[in-house]
Amino acid sequence: QVHLQESGPGLVKPSQTLTLTCAVSGGSITANLNYWTWIRQVPGKGLEWMATIAYNGDTAYMPSLKSRTSISRDTSKNQFTLRLDSVTPEDAAVYYCAHLLQTGSFPSWGQGTRVTVSS
Repeated sequence: QVHLQESGPGLVKPSQTLTLTCAVSGGSITANLNYWTWIRQVPGKGLEWMATIAYNGDTAYMPSLKSRTSISRDTSKNQFTLRLDSVTPEDAAVYYCAHLLQTGSFPSWGQGTRVTVSS
């Protein structure tokens, strides 16, 4: 069973960069046909996919966030990181990292980390 754990600041100021890291255990982020994803949920709204990094390092981004978002990985630490630039109060949300399979299923999720954007 793959376990994911998010870490990062709970509070960021407007215009700053939010950086979140997801530590993965119980499986390798380089395992074939495995994908690693960031998803957020803004209060009162549904889940929003943000970015995915594949087992081979390929990346994909939500078009509306692409200009401000970067996903990367550290294979030596078996973790992947989300960077969101120029945050605004609209970016306040619970951020989740998740394990995605090629079938489209999400067998494992992190517990989520709440981020507040405020000066």
